[in-house]
Amino acid sequence: MSLDPAAADPAEPDAPPSPLPGGGAPLQRDLIAGLEKGLAVIEAFDQERPRLSITEVAERTGLTRAAARRYLITLAHLGYVQQDRKLYGLTPKVLRLGQSYMHSARLPRVIQPLLQKLAYALQEASSAGVLDHDDVIAVAAASAGRVVSATLQPGTRVPAYCTSNGRVLVAAMPDEAMDAWLARQSLQPLTPHTVTNRERLRLELLRTRANGYTTIDQELELGLRTIAVPLKNYRGDTVAAMNVSVHATRMRMEQLVEQCLPPLLHAQAQLRTLL
Repeated sequence: MSLDPAAADPAEPDAPPSPLPGGGAPLQRDLIAGLEKGLAVIEAFDQERPRLSITEVAERTGLTRAAARRYLITLAHLGYVQQDRKLYGLTPKVLRLGQSYMHSARLPRVIQPLLQKLAYALQEASSAGVLDHDDVIAVAAASAGRVVSATLQPGTRVPAYCTSNGRVLVAAMPDEAMDAWLARQSLQPLTPHTVTNRERLRLELLRTRANGYTTIDQELELGLRTIAVPLKNYRGDTVAAMNVSVHATRMRMEQLVEQCLPPLLHAQAQLRTLL
């Protein structure tokens, strides 16, 4: 008997066609639960807990301990996980998953050249990101030789509520979706400057939406100031955000807007015809 998941799903000529990607929720019969759970095991590891026991993986993923053990053994066999006594950790092979996106997706390839041009013109760091649930993932970055923050690298993940790219992306949501996003946030004070009042954050998001850009003064990291604009496609949909980051000792907030907003808006206009 074949173990191919596709072979296990016989043709159903009378059944309606499954939704295409991006066309709505798929039918349950079209989902492969094993793949979903295996990816959940990989996502269970993070910066705070880079090494986990079987029990901890089970708790983080909602799997039984026996199932978590089997997934870890399978991932170790494939080279994505390594075991050290009773603890497990990811291997560098996991980076292949992110590299596949970076090398094949159109968005990073389109943004990167203009991002580099912007960074070198201003002699500051610049990055572009997309929203992933409550975080922003950087999909492209350029530093022009300035090391401002370790978070300004492709693939890094930062909270959306206290970052310029994040606020731009959340502000682009419809009101109902934005309020739902706000309601589930745990607004931790990452620095003394972090906005942790929910109503104040909502006002900041509305101001961002009205102005078409936002600034952040040391809310994610002390010494880090950023300004960001949304990146829209030809239909006007916000698909990403782009920022410029500077060190607080080099530039006041007023200078950040005066010097960096015009080039950002110029790059924004150029990218609109390409996205």
